Order: sequence, then C-alpha cells, then structure tokens
Amino acid sequence: MGVLTEYLAYIDNPDHRDRTKEVLAWVANTFPNLEPQIKWNTPMFTNHGTFIVGFSSAKHHLSISPEEVGIAHFADDIAQSGYSATKALFRILWTEPVNYELLKKIIEFNILDKKDCSTFWRK
Repeated sequence: MGVLTEYLAYIDNPDHRDRTKEVLAWVANTFPNLEPQIKWNTPMFTNHGTFIVGFSSAKHHLSISPEEVGIAHFADDIAQSGYSATKALFRILWTEPVNYELLKKIIEFNILDKKDCSTFWRK
C-alpha cells in the first residue's frame, strides 16, 4: 500500500479516507500479483504493465473504473447492486456497502481478458 498512502493523505474526510483505504487494501490483499500505482493522480492496479482497475474518491462516492469493457460486461450486476454508472466507471456512495463479490469478479475478468494485452489500455 506504500505507493497509495500519499493519495489517501489527500482525502480530507476521515471516513472517506478510511473507506478508500479499506477498498484499496482489499484489492492489494485479494490480488497480491497486481501492482498498485498512482497515475494521473489516481490510484490504480496494473498487471504486467496493463491497467486492471482504477479508483477515485469524490465528495459523495468512490468511483471504480474497470475500463468500458468491464462496465459493459457487468452492467446488469452493477445495476443490481444499486450503483450508478457511466460507460467508464461506477460509483459507490459513501453510505452504500461495497459489493466485494462484484469487485472481485470485475478484477478477475480484467486480469483474464487482458492476459495477452501488451498496452496499458485496451485498443
């Protein structure tokens, strides 16, 4: 989590900071093969140099970005979890529980789908 600590320090609301830290730590512990990084002032996890998932804290929610392919593939699951989404991310309100089962499926999908990907983003 070392590289992500600096990002967490910039989250003013301690509850939001703790929730973000919890989610990032869960990803790091559940997927120890992923590399935590900060790019474009955003915490993310990569695998063999390719983007897997990114996070961003906002005033009312935590955004999770698995790229458009991940959002499209899990659109129904995201909606069933009650999260709002755009074509590139979904939002978990600070007052909502984190659906870790869904997050795990999304990350596993991206790892598998991008196993032969040689670029940071999908082309």
